[in-house]
Amino acid sequence: MSRKPYPSDLSEDEWAFVAPYLTLMKEDAPQREHSPLEVFNALRWLARAGAPWRMLPHDFPPWAAVYQQFRRWSDAGCFEALVSDMRGIIRAGQGRQEQPSAVVLDGRTLQSTCESGPRAGYDGYKRRKGSKVHMAVDTLGHLIELTVTPANEQERSQVKQLCEAVQRATGETVEVAWADQGYTGEQAKEDAAATGIELRVVKLPEAKKGFVLLPRRWVVERSFAWLARFRRLSRDFERMPEVLASLHFVVFAILMLPKAVVLLGAGQSS
Repeated sequence: MSRKPYPSDLSEDEWAFVAPYLTLMKEDAPQREHSPLEVFNALRWLARAGAPWRMLPHDFPPWAAVYQQFRRWSDAGCFEALVSDMRGIIRAGQGRQEQPSAVVLDGRTLQSTCESGPRAGYDGYKRRKGSKVHMAVDTLGHLIELTVTPANEQERSQVKQLCEAVQRATGETVEVAWADQGYTGEQAKEDAAATGIELRVVKLPEAKKGFVLLPRRWVVERSFAWLARFRRLSRDFERMPEVLASLHFVVFAILMLPKAVVLLGAGQSS
């Protein structure tokens, strides 16, 4: 690179790992004008800094080229494949099965903006108008699948769609899903059971006083805390829900990549 590096830039080892997932055409293809490495670095910078697309620094490729390539990668499922493989590497590195047998479900409400306002809903519990991201993570907190709805959609109404997506992503290895009291109800249990998953609701202690660490439930809350480090996901800045969903996979790819590269390098050296 001829420019001064940003803290969000990929290392050489990280790019060597990521490049095969993001290669949709030959290196010398005549229609390629910009380096995929620089495009992905620009996307990583935007996710971390939270700037609008049109305010990408001038030493990156033009914002329109970055956005268009991001959509191509998203439509091709590149980020989902990257996150899935890294999740397997990290799990195997900890002596676990590559595909999980248990997941944790929860919803995260993001405040709407001018761009996302037309599709927003009002979350009465959070007292916030915006979008709700319904996430499923493994017991290490790594993303498996998600759906995006207006914030007024109840968590329990998304159980069937989310569990079906989880089973597709894992090859139907998941047997148990932990969730909070927002998933209470017979319909939610039946929807999960229809996909081969037992839904277990972790309830608050009756005599709650102060902060209480709930079994299993804290895992997904930690995942939300990881996402809070990326300003692009501090609110719903996107006009389309599929863009918001893809950015979540981008962020988890950023979070998981350093550890996956270290584990893969250690495995190859041994």
